[in-house]
Amino acid sequence: MVSGKGRAERILVTGGAGFIGSHTVVELLRQGYKVWVMDNLQNSSVESLHRVCHLVGPRLSPNLQFHHGDLCNPADLDRLFNTSSSFDAVIHFAGLKGVGESVVNPLHYYHNNIVGTVNLYQAMAKFNCKKMVFSSSATVYGQPEEVPCVEESKLHAMNPYGRSKLFAEEMGRDIEKAGEEGEWRMIFLRYFNPVGAHESGKIGEDPTGIPNNLMPYIQQVAVGRLPHLNIYGHDYPTNDGTAIRDYIHVMDLAHGHIAALRKLFANDNIGCTAYNLGTGRGTSVLEMVAAFEKASGKKIPIKLCPRRPGDATAVYASTEKAEKELGWKAKYGIEEMCRDQWNWASNNPWGYQGNH
Repeated sequence: MVSGKGRAERILVTGGAGFIGSHTVVELLRQGYKVWVMDNLQNSSVESLHRVCHLVGPRLSPNLQFHHGDLCNPADLDRLFNTSSSFDAVIHFAGLKGVGESVVNPLHYYHNNIVGTVNLYQAMAKFNCKKMVFSSSATVYGQPEEVPCVEESKLHAMNPYGRSKLFAEEMGRDIEKAGEEGEWRMIFLRYFNPVGAHESGKIGEDPTGIPNNLMPYIQQVAVGRLPHLNIYGHDYPTNDGTAIRDYIHVMDLAHGHIAALRKLFANDNIGCTAYNLGTGRGTSVLEMVAAFEKASGKKIPIKLCPRRPGDATAVYASTEKAEKELGWKAKYGIEEMCRDQWNWASNNPWGYQGNH
């Protein structure tokens, strides 16, 4: 994307080697942006970026640069901002993302997600880069009083992971308010449940250890890495007793970030604005399992377990604001999500690490 300055806009993507980050980087490159990725590789692999380069081809791959660094270390940020001369905007994905894990280890989550974000805001202020798209989460709504969740819904995060996202949003609002009018522009994208993979099967979700989220867990059972799927909670007040979530294809999310970025560059009075990125439809855990079984032709053995602390019954999005103001709408249904996830899993049963 060529800016009014007559050059391609330069985007810093924190956590760009991760699941949503890598898929968004593909789209950024295809849209003509120059991209710098900073990632500490704690829960990601640089192999994802090698594959991104392969997907976009030799003409566009030189527009991607990778820097191994950690947001919790301000010196890493200073070094990157100094070497790149200037960024036009930041897309901030970097962060730990397991609800259950955050309940067990809250300090780790607060240190990583909040300290890292404070350091990033400070670097952006210092180097005069004041446009951000932030990877927020539907967990900021907690157990919503009503669904679908609208952006103006009461925010009540129920676990440290969700609170770390909520605090990052609140920090952004305070920083924007303290600045001159129009100085800071921030869009908070509240994702619902990202799943699926790039249609090529070359990049996808590859968590370290036992997955925290449903779909990578199902995928590891399907390829034989795990014996069965633990379903946490089968006594929720839903049709089949399992929790309901709004699953969204990762490529729909990637396109949502492009739409948000365009909005940041086009509107100087955006301030801090939140948008839900979801499909607007709720799907239960058991419905998702059935869809994956159909896509993969594999039976997924399940084990019913007690509910996890901090999990809500039903959460799905109202997407009207994103449709109206960003011109964005999810295109893919759960069939495509499961098809693409299985394509990735069956081609990469051990993720980026290859066969062990």
